[in-house]
Amino acid sequence: MSSSTATARTDWLNSIGNRLGIPRSNRFRGRWKLISRRNFAVNRTVATGTSIMTPSVVAESSLGLQQLPFKSEGYNYWKWRGNRIHYVVEGEGFPIVLIHGFASSSFHWRYNIPELAKRYKVYALDLLGFGWSEKPLIDYDALIWRDQVVDFLNEIVKQPAVLVGNSLGGFTTLLAAAALPDQVRGVSLLNSAGRFGDDISTTDKTEETALHKFIVKPVEEIFQRVVVRSAFWITMRPDQIEAVLKSGVYRNHSNVDDYLINSILRPAADPNAYEVYYRLLKQLMSNPTKYTLDSVLSQLSCPLLLLWGDLDPWVHDRAKPNQIKDFYPNTSLVNLQAGHYPQDEVPEQVNKALLDWLSTLASEI
Repeated sequence: MSSSTATARTDWLNSIGNRLGIPRSNRFRGRWKLISRRNFAVNRTVATGTSIMTPSVVAESSLGLQQLPFKSEGYNYWKWRGNRIHYVVEGEGFPIVLIHGFASSSFHWRYNIPELAKRYKVYALDLLGFGWSEKPLIDYDALIWRDQVVDFLNEIVKQPAVLVGNSLGGFTTLLAAAALPDQVRGVSLLNSAGRFGDDISTTDKTEETALHKFIVKPVEEIFQRVVVRSAFWITMRPDQIEAVLKSGVYRNHSNVDDYLINSILRPAADPNAYEVYYRLLKQLMSNPTKYTLDSVLSQLSCPLLLLWGDLDPWVHDRAKPNQIKDFYPNTSLVNLQAGHYPQDEVPEQVNKALLDWLSTLASEI
């Protein structure tokens, strides 16, 4: 989720191994007090706005892979509809635009940006409400992110591009590609969100009674807020984030490290983080039939690459990638032994598959 560096209070923290260092006071910035991730979670709940910072330059991961340096202040910013939007840009050549998933950020492409940037101009965009982008208190909808990506292509990229999206970002790239058929030359989806219309059971809505509208519904919303707020603060603890990521979301735990955890915690410290989180969940649960994969794929006109983590515990339909391929024949499919975030779990395989596919699009790009 996102953070505005202009509004968040900055009690900077440094990551040191599996512990976190915080300055004892402003007078003694050079002296660091070490606290565990668990104790840090307690401190952050009473210090809203606290930010997290790993070393500004991280050249290699534990696996020896080059990765994007983590910068607590972010990289570049673009003003969109009055909101400060964060993005990363590296390299030269034909543009590749990377879009992250739910509750993530451009830093989730840490292993892909350096490798792809050797041959292409790579952009990684933080969607509104996520990452280092601002989190306005608005009603979020899939078309908000579609419009953001469309405007980013028109105002920042300014030339045809290939879009790559993970999870929620995957569905966003499909919507943007359908809206800009002449500008998007290819789309790659990594464990994309979205369902086919036939997979969603619909029921007729009865007319809302006054009792439900003015009494039952408000009570339900209060209850939902209490539950979501509790879940948010529990899951936004370093130890809980690590536990969730290692519970199957990442089948290989090698890259579940401080860099990754801090990239999730830092945006969650934004004062609007909980409210945006609540609104997003409410919107996603309220109308799952509004936008479906078949309705969007029917408007697509460019080549499609599916990079699919077959061990994803969050996408229960194992037939989904093949269903997409059957529906949209201009599709290539690469199955990966990974969870929901293959770009970060098996980045070498994802980078190779992307580069191989991009080389086949020479006539398109």
